[in-house]
Formats: sequence, C-alpha cells, structure tokens
Amino acid sequence: MKNLITSLVIGAAVLTAPVAATAAGHSELKYVLVSHAPDSDSWWNTIKNGIALAGEQMGVEVEYRNPPTGDIADMARIIEQAAASAPDGIITTLADFDVLAGPIRAAVDQGIDVIIMNTGTPEQAREVGALMYVGQPEYDAGLAAGIRAKGEGVTNFLCVNHAIQQPTVGERCRGYADGLGVELGNSMMDSGTDPAEIKNKVLAYLSANPDVDGILTLGPVSADPTIAALQENGMAGDIHFGTFDLGEEIVNGIKDGTIAWGIDQQPFLQAYMPVVILTNWDRYGVLPGNNINSGPGFVTANGLTKVEEFAGEYR
Repeated sequence: MKNLITSLVIGAAVLTAPVAATAAGHSELKYVLVSHAPDSDSWWNTIKNGIALAGEQMGVEVEYRNPPTGDIADMARIIEQAAASAPDGIITTLADFDVLAGPIRAAVDQGIDVIIMNTGTPEQAREVGALMYVGQPEYDAGLAAGIRAKGEGVTNFLCVNHAIQQPTVGERCRGYADGLGVELGNSMMDSGTDPAEIKNKVLAYLSANPDVDGILTLGPVSADPTIAALQENGMAGDIHFGTFDLGEEIVNGIKDGTIAWGIDQQPFLQAYMPVVILTNWDRYGVLPGNNINSGPGFVTANGLTKVEEFAGEYR
C-alpha cells in the first residue's frame, strides 16, 4: 500500500483547448474525457480546467462530456458515442464497473487508448484494457483518514455519502471504519444530493446518536450542508469533522476550526496527467510503468496558502 498518508452528453459543456502547432511529423490528436458528474457539481470545474490547460500546452484537442443528471446509464451511452467519433484516446471515470465496463472494453477493442481517472481502481483499469489508472485509491484514502481520526480521538462516527450509487466512493467509508478499528455497520448514510435534505438527515442522525464523536463527508456536496447542520445545532468545532476534497466552504471550515482536515485527491492532476501521458504515448511511444496515485493528501489550516489562491480553479 503506497503513500497512505501524504502531506499533501451530450448537452454538457464542452471545452476545446486552442490547438497549438503539433510536433513535426505528427497529425492532430484529439482526446475526450467522460465523467460521471452531473452539471450541478462544481467540484468538476477543476477537472475541466486541467484538461483545457493540458490540451493547450500539448497542442492537442480536448473535449469534456458528462451526463447532465449524473445518470450512469446515460454516461455509458456517452462513452459509446465518444468511441464512435474515433478520438485518439478516451479518459473516463469508472463510477460503476458493471454498467461501464462493456462500453469501455468496446472502445479498447476498437483500437482507442483509454485511461481511467478519478473513480475506479488500478485492478479494474487493467480488467477493461485501459493503459493505466490516475487517481486516488479510495479504500486506502479512507483507511488513512480513519487512522488519522483515531489518533485524534474519534471512536464512533457518521459517514455522509452523497454518491451511494457509485460503489467505489463508498470504499472511503469502509476504509475509514477499518482505520478506526470499528465496524462500518449503519454508520454510512445515504444522504442524497439535495442540500436541505442532507442538512436535515445529519441533524436527525446526530440527535438520535449522541455518542457520535466524528463525521466524515465525501466531498463538498455533503460537506457544505453538514457544516450548516453543525452550525445550527451548536456542534461546529466541538465534533471531529474530516472531509474528502476541497471547496470554498470546506476551506472556510478548515480555517475557522469546524473541519480538522480536507483530503485532497488533486483533481487537476487527474485530468491533466492523462492528456500529457496519451499525447506522449501517441507521439513517441513512451508510457509510465505504474499507475499514478494523485492522493490522498491531508490539507490542514497550516497548508491553505496555495489552496486558497487556486481554489476552484486548479485545487
């Protein structure tokens, strides 16, 4: 297990990077990134910025596609449509292996190079024939969070999962429980994505389970309403609160002591590196020998300078 704890649609918006002069003797290259994220999830703006900058720097065309509502079946169709357009490579998340493995394998069989990013595992990437995986090992990140939280006094927790339909995201909760040395049991909440509903569910759970001394949220979608819930019930700063990912409200929560730390999976790298890797693979036949772990990195109040400077853009 490497680097457990480090210091650090159709109808969707399309980003096309300005195409600079390609390397001598090489034709124009095009890559499509397909994510599972709904349009409402602003966390993915960093992903969009990452592929746009990589496309500009490498002199290739890039495009971002996603299912507007986050529907995985819709995402599978988008992968099929992307493959039909015959790009040089596809970069995609693997949010649900059972639904997405078929379309991804079909793209590989068609001769399209694929890199799995953000969601999935290195093992699943190999199984579908992808070149590699770039992202954060979810169970390992959760385990690191649990080990850290245990050292900070957490014994009984609530994990607020806003993406219950994505099995790999739930691995964060399972790893966290194992890091604490407790059973996951009913500690993982299916919160949904509606902010008001998440807030009310957190308030109700904490009221019914007064022995909970730790909370883990899995991103801004669940973290922001949880912050509001703790401010309402007076527990902000008194209950241990860790979260995955970063965002404006999470950064503010770290600064004011509501949140102990945020786990940065560095989404910029998850989008930027696959474009660079695919370009060099197509142009020169060179490929890294290992998968790339973009996280986990723990961001505390002492390490917010760069995060605040580039929050929502590259961090």
